Amino acid sequence: MKDTILVFSGGLDSTTMLYEYEEHIALALSFDYGSNHNARELECAAYHCEKLGIKHLIIKLDFIKHLFRSSLLTGADDIPEGNYNDENMHSTVVPFRNGIMLAVAAGMAENEHLSYVMLANHAGDHAIYPDCRQEFVEAMDKAIEAGTYNGVHLITPYTNLTKTQIVQRGVALGVDYAHTWSCYKGKDKHCGLCGTCTERREAFRLAGVSDPTEYEE
Repeated sequence: MKDTILVFSGGLDSTTMLYEYEEHIALALSFDYGSNHNARELECAAYHCEKLGIKHLIIKLDFIKHLFRSSLLTGADDIPEGNYNDENMHSTVVPFRNGIMLAVAAGMAENEHLSYVMLANHAGDHAIYPDCRQEFVEAMDKAIEAGTYNGVHLITPYTNLTKTQIVQRGVALGVDYAHTWSCYKGKDKHCGLCGTCTERREAFRLAGVSDPTEYEE
């Protein structure tokens, strides 16, 4: 039964979730909020939705680009290099981004008489992104259920999975990871050095599978 909206960036994690829960997803909902890599992500999102025949909707959140402060919104040169555990990676936080997107998705789910919203947050996000952690998704689930007439629920099955475990699932599902985007710089190729590229590379290496990504370095 197709009763779910997936918040779908076109990145590695949400693309894996799209394939794993394909039979339940009525709508893949992407957001254009002006990040450096938004256009690259949205291209990938459209590719996979067309491939699977899943309805895809892009919603603009222009105010985030204009009003919020984050290196994710101000150009490739501002993106720090290193690992997610490094202090400098905090500059990539977009304040309450998932909360804003989930609020829109919950409204869409109620409007379309759907029962669930899915988010592909995972354990690697926990170090610097508070709106990816267990406490947040549990609280958001309760808020969404209480605030919708049909009691919509938030489902986050990857919350405690590593990116390596997600890659392993995706490979088993036959996901074409060459058509997913991670790099925060959003250039023609993945930079290979920013936090998301570093995490992506490590995930494929630890999963013991070939990485199809083209990196600049």
